[in-house]
Amino acid sequence: MVTSALRWIGGTEGYLELVDQRRLPCEFATLPCRTVEALYEAIKTLAVRGAPAIGVAAGYGLVLALQEDVRNVQEALAHLDRQAVYLASSRPTAVNLSWALERVTRRGKAFAAAHPAAPMGDLRRVVFDEASALFEDDVQTCRRIGENGSPLIADGCGVLTHCNAGALACAGQGTALSVLFEAHRGGKRFTVYADETRPLLQGARLTAWELQKAGIETAVLCDNMAGWLMKQGKIQVVITGADRIAANGDTANKIGTYGVSILAARHRIPFYVAAPSSTFDLSVKTGAGIPIEHRPAEEVTHIAGKRIAPEGIDVVNPAFDVTPARLITAIITDRGVIERPTRRKIAAHFGP
Repeated sequence: MVTSALRWIGGTEGYLELVDQRRLPCEFATLPCRTVEALYEAIKTLAVRGAPAIGVAAGYGLVLALQEDVRNVQEALAHLDRQAVYLASSRPTAVNLSWALERVTRRGKAFAAAHPAAPMGDLRRVVFDEASALFEDDVQTCRRIGENGSPLIADGCGVLTHCNAGALACAGQGTALSVLFEAHRGGKRFTVYADETRPLLQGARLTAWELQKAGIETAVLCDNMAGWLMKQGKIQVVITGADRIAANGDTANKIGTYGVSILAARHRIPFYVAAPSSTFDLSVKTGAGIPIEHRPAEEVTHIAGKRIAPEGIDVVNPAFDVTPARLITAIITDRGVIERPTRRKIAAHFGP
């Protein structure tokens, strides 16, 4: 049984409830978001995180936006545009965020163009339905990613993960972890080695929590231990999620992923990326064009509120890095598997 990162409660006048991931695994708590500003803060502070999850959450954020005092449809559309720009600024790297906001606003504009005299209640219902469709689409997308990727997991193997790409990162059961959930349901038994993923420990706190709940054998390791386990022959597969994939297959994911990909290549271990189609940004030619979010120094200098570095020390804290396509064995999507991704293969994957 997986735990979804978010759910909407009520109809067009309802609210968004998030699993507060800042408090896991020690405490399971939910966070109600009744305003766009509250959702922005939740995304910015990682109460909700993971590219698909923040996209779906942002879609519902536009439902919250239309609960505000807007007098007519045209005023509402302008308000939606402003709030979409505001929400998109919360986290710049994950393309699912801007993709979801654009999808919901486009649906609202199409309705308004077709029905210029429609009452506000009708526009609210259209935007709510589209946000809800985002949620349901992600549930199905996650399932298909898992089904497409599960044949790549061999019985008895060791699997390395980095960061969290499970149900806590999606509306559905996850991307990288969906592959493992489906393989486990199919009767395969394997051991997952979850990198702790500094500085915010999403692997130790979230991935380990999800896998343990699913009954999958799991061990947590410090990020700098992965190479040694590879050398010892304990790891046969690496699988991660993604936050943005360029047209040539270069992939942005949680900081540390690039280093893991180099270790995998050195030890001739397959390195897989699992991501929905919405994570591809075909307008970005290579990974060099992917914006990298830099986060507060306190994430590095403190753990659980306790200082671990000298006061006044300089800190470098990029939240993501980019793995070049040449180091990726395959990208697993809801449409299938792209082996040894290139610009041509990715274009063919998405069709004309």
